[in-house]
Amino acid sequence: MNTHGVRGEVRIQPWADEADFLTRFRRFFIDGKEVRINACRVHKQMCIAALEGVEDVNSAMALKGKVVFIDRDDVRLPAEAVFLQDIIGARVVDESGAQVGVLADVMPEPAASVLVVQGDREILIPDVPAFVLKKDADAGVVTVRLIDGM
Repeated sequence: MNTHGVRGEVRIQPWADEADFLTRFRRFFIDGKEVRINACRVHKQMCIAALEGVEDVNSAMALKGKVVFIDRDDVRLPAEAVFLQDIIGARVVDESGAQVGVLADVMPEPAASVLVVQGDREILIPDVPAFVLKKDADAGVVTVRLIDGM
């Protein structure tokens, strides 16, 4: 988090698919404390928020470098969507069910995120429907379609 302007707004780098995701909330949590959101918008792929109690640039500076959290109970994910933290460490299998490896990381890229799978070797898989068939956070399994060269 950093400051934005002189009126106390803060700039938040989203750790989500889209910065717009953060505009749906009425509260954030900073250092374990609930902070109400007065206004929130997207500007240059960043979330710009006016927070209750943060009225000027000096109070916004006190939040610089802080991590903003949300309450998962405030989220309504679309069907088939998952939180990345829920699938990191998941088993990755191919269409036949054969073990490919373990999901070690997800790298955000402009066109699509890339799954980093650690197995016998590291495999990079674009997170698009052609290659990622299913993400089952409850079972801890990601099903993928591999092609030659992956």
